[in-house]
Amino acid sequence: MKFRVLAAGVAVVAATAVALTGCAGGTSGGTNGAASKTLTLGSISNITSFDPAQAHLGHQMPTYQAAYDTLILRQPDGTLAPMLATKWEYNADQTQLTMDLRTDVTFSDGAKFDAEAVKANLDHFKTANGPDANEAKSIADVKVVDADTVTIDLSAPDPAMTYYLSQAAGFMGSPKALGTDAIKTDPVGSGPYILDKAASVNGSQFVFTKNPKYWNKPLQKYDKVVVKVLTDVTARLNALVSGQVDATLLDPKTAPKAEQAGLTQTRWTNDWSGLLLFDRGGAIVPALKQLKVRQAINYAFDRKTMLKEVMGGEGEVTAQVFGKTNDAYIPALDDAYPYDPAKAKQLLAEAGYPDGFSMTVPLLAGTESIMAVVKQQLADVGITVKLASAPQASYVADIIAAKFPVAWFQIFQGEPWVAIRQMITTDAAYNPFHTTSPELQADIDAVQNGGDNAGKLAQKVNQYVTDNAWFAPWYRINQQYFTNSKKVKVEVQVQQAVPNLYNYSPAS
Repeated sequence: MKFRVLAAGVAVVAATAVALTGCAGGTSGGTNGAASKTLTLGSISNITSFDPAQAHLGHQMPTYQAAYDTLILRQPDGTLAPMLATKWEYNADQTQLTMDLRTDVTFSDGAKFDAEAVKANLDHFKTANGPDANEAKSIADVKVVDADTVTIDLSAPDPAMTYYLSQAAGFMGSPKALGTDAIKTDPVGSGPYILDKAASVNGSQFVFTKNPKYWNKPLQKYDKVVVKVLTDVTARLNALVSGQVDATLLDPKTAPKAEQAGLTQTRWTNDWSGLLLFDRGGAIVPALKQLKVRQAINYAFDRKTMLKEVMGGEGEVTAQVFGKTNDAYIPALDDAYPYDPAKAKQLLAEAGYPDGFSMTVPLLAGTESIMAVVKQQLADVGITVKLASAPQASYVADIIAAKFPVAWFQIFQGEPWVAIRQMITTDAAYNPFHTTSPELQADIDAVQNGGDNAGKLAQKVNQYVTDNAWFAPWYRINQQYFTNSKKVKVEVQVQQAVPNLYNYSPAS
């Protein structure tokens, strides 16, 4: 079964990060009898709880994957393959998913993995209110058929369910440990590694040693895995150049220094960056109710220049929010709104705003440069932007609460149904004013009930939100992932912020 999908994470990458000094130590050896066969990764994200129900997409995935297996394995190209589940199939109306399970797996505390364990985990995931709890929104019930068979009843078809079971919802912990305080700091899974608590310091580094009873030896490529938490990009650069880490994510400012040091860069597009034009009903900014106003905003941006000046050219300009790695992508929409300030002014005049209008846009610390460009380019067509400082800690919550008419964001480009659920349905987090129309809802319903054709059917949703200027994307951003190729090989994980843990192997 193939389902090309995303994970990023979350998925959303803010431009600001809390500074944290990198910790020293750690060496990485080669293969075939080297002093140590250790993989050391630099991560921008800490783990605040190892409860599998608190797992998050994107940057945290490799850390959770050290301790926990998922029901389904998501391979580098997005293909879904067996892991703890050996096979699965839907009923005719796509509302019941039956999974056959492995019978030779035990958790690190000795508990057996079986259908009861799957039910315990999914039930816990539904109620634990973790950061990705929305993945289980369509799960109505989990039924144990027999020891190695489980059936998941859905309240409605969910084209992303098998994908979710390769992500946070799919992590399986020992039923004995679920819901306890102990699992928050000491993961109890069936994964390839076991946390070395004595060598680990939350917020600094997590050290994992090989699980001697692991069932899937080909995925267990190292004796030890170390994840160093380095939220500051300069700290990550220094750790990589000095050999303290073998691989990490950098940015356009630090990438040239890594290249000069002889490190290997792997590029792939992951997030799109731009403005989300939330207030399409004009509740806060009446002008935004007018389609021509939202289209004018799109025509006002010189995307090519912005990509060059802001991102050092690391990316691809686009005017659509669906990425190239999924079936909803329409190539022509990348240039749906070419830079045309004269047309922007004409559209504003036709919409009844010949002298423009003003709107307040939130400003996150660390985004001053890009927002200055936004302010200037919109001013050039007559739109006055007032920037108001917004605290990062409450930024997403304030978006969901419909406090902003417009906001900047970077959002991962997920598989069609994942992206639709995130940005477009009336209950989507990034559709806080619950905008819809009969035409759009019919297209969304077609995707939800489309089965294997869901991806292609999502092209109509993509066309609709682009034509109606729900968003003002500027570009897709290259992930700038660097490795010491003398020590490690890595495969890109499609649509994900960083590669899966399984994608690393010692350099030969």
